[in-house]
Amino acid sequence: MICLKSNANLQCLADELHPASVPPNTTKTEIYYEETEYQATSWSKPRKVIIQSVHPAGEWFFTHSFFVTNLIDAFSSKYVVNTYQKRGTMENYIKEAKNGFGLDKMYSHSFQVNESKMMLSLLAYNLTNWLRTLCFPKGQKSIQIETIRTRLIKVASKLVKSGRSLYFKLSSSFVYQELFWKVLQRIQLLKLE
Repeated sequence: MICLKSNANLQCLADELHPASVPPNTTKTEIYYEETEYQATSWSKPRKVIIQSVHPAGEWFFTHSFFVTNLIDAFSSKYVVNTYQKRGTMENYIKEAKNGFGLDKMYSHSFQVNESKMMLSLLAYNLTNWLRTLCFPKGQKSIQIETIRTRLIKVASKLVKSGRSLYFKLSSSFVYQELFWKVLQRIQLLKLE
């Protein structure tokens, strides 16, 4: 299954199924899934195309997405589109693992060295996901690793020894200190449970 780029012919097909008219209720989002046969000029035969028509709350017009698939009569259109969107989410996780943890970089000719490096990268990725899931405030659980590093890990501080205790002194002008202290407080609460 692939997502098709919209064109005039596909838009006409979608507009025939859901013409532009004032909907009776604009306070809730409506989603429709339709199937049709479509043949692009470069295709040798017509193929099944799923049209996802979304009428967002507060909007007057539909937005359409188009998906070509070879899953004929095996699954419902809604299931096929939701599966495709989950695959896109998984690709985002893979991209984050590659960019944030160097999962795709192998520096040795030895299989064991590369395997160990990959396992450490996966461990770091999982620990970061646990940190986000368990300790981040509700609106910030989807922050990317680079943002986490910038806001919480690469923080300028000074280590001060006082008696038998060690303290980190943060700069008073640290922009993200509210988030820093919230996350740290939640980590400490995990320790108590």
